[in-house]
Amino acid sequence: MSNLKQLPLHAVHQTAGGKFSPFAGYNMPVQYTAGVMAEHLHTRTKAGLFDVSHMGQLKLPLSAVDALEILLPTDIRALPIGRQCYSLLTTESGGVLDDLMIARRQEDYLLVVNASRRDADLEHLGRHIKDVVTIDDRALLALQGPCAEAVLMPLIPDVTHMRFMDVAVVYWQAHEIWISRSGYTGEDGFEISILVSAAEDFTHALLENEDVALCGLGARDSLRMEAGMPLYGHELKEDISPIEAGLSWAIHRSRRATGKFPGEFLGADRILRELDHGAARRRIGLKPQGRAPMRDGVLLYDSPEGSEPIGVITSGGFSPSLRAPIAMALIKSEVDSRATVFGEVRGRRLEAQQVKPLFHQPNYKR
Repeated sequence: MSNLKQLPLHAVHQTAGGKFSPFAGYNMPVQYTAGVMAEHLHTRTKAGLFDVSHMGQLKLPLSAVDALEILLPTDIRALPIGRQCYSLLTTESGGVLDDLMIARRQEDYLLVVNASRRDADLEHLGRHIKDVVTIDDRALLALQGPCAEAVLMPLIPDVTHMRFMDVAVVYWQAHEIWISRSGYTGEDGFEISILVSAAEDFTHALLENEDVALCGLGARDSLRMEAGMPLYGHELKEDISPIEAGLSWAIHRSRRATGKFPGEFLGADRILRELDHGAARRRIGLKPQGRAPMRDGVLLYDSPEGSEPIGVITSGGFSPSLRAPIAMALIKSEVDSRATVFGEVRGRRLEAQQVKPLFHQPNYKR
C-alpha cells in the first residue's frame, strides 16, 4: 500500500468515510458510508461527485494535428475550438492502446487518458509528437447527474450555456477551471479540472448543496456498465479491435475514405476491413437469469452441455437501477443474436439473454 499514490483530495475522502482500494497505482475511494447502491441511485436522481484525479491530463500543441491523425481514427482537423470528442489510440495491428477524450482549445489540444495507460500513452505519443506536456498540478472532478447543472450554476453561471461535449475555460474565485460537459455515467454532467491548491475549497463548495454526494469507484463502475460504456482492460485491449468493441462510430467517416489522411491511421488495414466485412467477435449486453452476477472472465457457452466457449464476460455486476444483474461480453460473431447463452458460475451453467449493451438511456444536454 505504501507504493500507492494518493489523490490530492485524499483527506477529504477520509473525513467523508471513504473505503479505499488500489486502482491503477492509486489509493482510490471505492465507496463511502452510504454504500455503492445509494451512491449510484443518487447520481441517477440528483448529483454524484467523483474524484477522478488519477486520470492523465495531457496538453499537445496544435502543430501535432498531422501526427494525431495518424494515431487516432478521428477527424481532428474538423474538431472546432471549444469542443471535444471521444477517440482511440489504435495500434499497428488494429487493437486499442487506450481510449480518451480530446478537446480542441484556443491554443492547444487537451487529452484525458486512463490512469492505467498513462505511461504507455506518453511513450507512444512521445514517439510521434514533440512537446507533450503532462499536467500534474490539477485535480479532476466529475459532477454527474440530472441536478449537475443546477448545482454548478451558482458557482459557475456560464455552464448553463454549455451543451454535451462543449469545453470551456471558466473562473471560480479567480481560479482558472477547465471544464467539459461530459462524463462516464450516461447522465448529464461536467468534468472539472482545477488547480490542486483550490480543489479542496471547490469540493466543499459543491458539497454544501444537499443534492450533491461524494461517490466512489464502485458506483462509477456500475453507472458506466448501465450506460454501456467500455472500460480499458475489459472491453478494450490491445488484442480487441474498435469494431469488436462496438465502437465503429468512433471511426470518423472522413477517415474511412481514400486520400492523404483518410485511412492513414495506425491499424487502418484491419479496422477498415472489419468495418466492411465484419469482425470475428462482437460486444454484447447480457441479462443473466436470477440474481447471481456474472463477473469478468466468466466463460460463455451455447448450451448447458457445450464444451467449447463461444465468448467471455468482460464486465459484470448488479445494476442498482434495474435491481438485477447485467453484463457485457465479447462473443463470436456467428452466434445468433437471439440465442440464449450460458455462463459458467461456480461450476453451474446459468442462462443469460443477449441484449444491446445499453441498460440505461443517456440523459445528455445536446
